[in-house]
Amino acid sequence: MHQNLTVKKTDWKNYELIDTGDGQRLEKFGDYTVVRPYPEITWSKSQPQSVWDAADAVFIRTRGDKGRWETKKQLPKSWPMHWQDLTATVYPSPFKHTGVFPEQSAHWDWMRQLLIEQKNSNPEYQPHVLNLFAYTGMASVVCASTGAKVTHVDSSRASIGWAKQNQAASGLDSRSIRWILDDVIKFVSREVKRGVTYDGIIMDPPVYGHGITGEIWDFKSSFPELLHLCRQILVEDPLFVLINAYAVSISSEDLEERLQKLMKNHTGTISSGELSLEETESKRLLSTGIFARFENKV
Repeated sequence: MHQNLTVKKTDWKNYELIDTGDGQRLEKFGDYTVVRPYPEITWSKSQPQSVWDAADAVFIRTRGDKGRWETKKQLPKSWPMHWQDLTATVYPSPFKHTGVFPEQSAHWDWMRQLLIEQKNSNPEYQPHVLNLFAYTGMASVVCASTGAKVTHVDSSRASIGWAKQNQAASGLDSRSIRWILDDVIKFVSREVKRGVTYDGIIMDPPVYGHGITGEIWDFKSSFPELLHLCRQILVEDPLFVLINAYAVSISSEDLEERLQKLMKNHTGTISSGELSLEETESKRLLSTGIFARFENKV
């Protein structure tokens, strides 16, 4: 089932996609506005140049995705922004990212509702959620905020530290999330051997990547292996599975087909599509990635 998801300004307390055009995007993260490159944007800006010139920081690409931030005033090293009752920490990185992906809030709301419904129907049961390639961890924080047990896996020590800050800033107990610094394939393989199972799995696989001891991740060859392993760690009646993908050379329909194969022995609904952000004034949609997700409503 095709289902495009769009995040609007009203979905966040202080995020806004102000404008896009000419290979750039102008956004508000909390109290600050930033300009970042986005080569896929080939259309013209809808807002006057003066609006763009007023941005607090502009990312200047120097080599590949790496670069520097040029600021008009002294910005804090980090600052908070808020989604519902949770807090995400913004860190302008030398790779143009801020650590917050606002379009993902469409999935956060979906997962939170599924977990709350599960809790209401069976208060004695605590669902176990696995977040793979978990990065700065807002999906982990969202799931943990419902009382779910969460295992967060990433191969970057810095990213896990960032995610812990999001956990603390959101007022969650430090024990609400289990932190795992490891290669995803190696970790899931061990979970299979240990017989550990999960009610929900989140994964956001990159195109290429490296584990903590040099393991190579290549989406084309590694992703099918990961799906095979994940099939073995799902409970008999799983609540959800979410796959996000950025910059991969496949369609959302292809992603949905792979998820259907993963969930062929489970009853539920599968959908796929694009994630988009809506500009405030023009209402144009900026496509940011693709997804496929399975849900088994209580």
